[in-house]
Order: sequence, then C-alpha cells, then structure tokens
Amino acid sequence: MMTEKIMTQAELADTVKKEKVSGKIVGFTNGCFDILHLGHVRYLSAAKRECDLLVIGVNSDASVRRLKGAGRPVNSQEVRLEVLSALECVDFLALFEEDTPEDLIRLLTPDILFKGGDWKENEIAGAAHVKAHGGKVRIIPYLEGHSTTDVIERMKRSS
Repeated sequence: MMTEKIMTQAELADTVKKEKVSGKIVGFTNGCFDILHLGHVRYLSAAKRECDLLVIGVNSDASVRRLKGAGRPVNSQEVRLEVLSALECVDFLALFEEDTPEDLIRLLTPDILFKGGDWKENEIAGAAHVKAHGGKVRIIPYLEGHSTTDVIERMKRSS
C-alpha cells in the first residue's frame, strides 16, 4: 500500500508549501472516485502532464452519501484512497468531509485546479480562490461513456 501518499490535510498543506517553495507546479483535483474506471485514469493522467505534483482531495464516505445517496459509496474511503494511491500519476491524497473541497483548496492554493469536462468554471469549488492567487483552472475534456454514473447504470441493466 502506498500510504506515504495519503496525508491529513495539515500534513498535505505543509508538504505542498515546501514543494511550491522549491518551484514545483502543484495541481489539484477532487472527487468521489467511487468506482475507478478508464475515464478517471485518463483524466488524472492528463492532469499530471500539466503539473509536477498532482494532489487529489477525496470525498469521505459521509460526503459521498450526502451527494450521491444512501447506496453510495460503492467502495469505502479507505479502499478508494488505496486504489488511487497506486496510480503513478497521483502524488498525494487527502480526505475531506465537506461536500466540496473549498476549505482544502484554500489551505493548499494549488497552481492549477483541474476538473472534468462536465463542469463549467463558475460551478467549480475553489476556482475563484485559485485564480485570485495567480493560478489557473483547467477543464479536461470528458471521456464519453466513461463516468461512474455510466458504469453503475450499465451494471443495473445487466443484472
């Protein structure tokens, strides 16, 4: 298990601060990552190509339930963190309990805030903060047919 990639928010803030001082470009994204699939892998790989360090905020189990309903998450936060930590393109991860990672983004102030193509910039939590501090928001195109909702719907139809 790649537990050295999984940090508390405070540990992550200290690490990111040191890396930024050394001139590294820090990218951030977030999500439930409930069932990891090709869309996630391509999205995270594309984000990593644009930064030196890719940091991921992962919704806690309670947060996922509030956002997605009682049947979610499919995988626990511990499983989701471990699976994400195994990806080479992921440098660091932290859980957040809120529905959005606004507080975590304010704590880290990444250079680039990434979100998938199904988002509009004015809907992205933390976008205004990142831009106000000289960073940029990058929307990575959606990979048609490869979302967690698509996967779950296909599973429901086949059962």
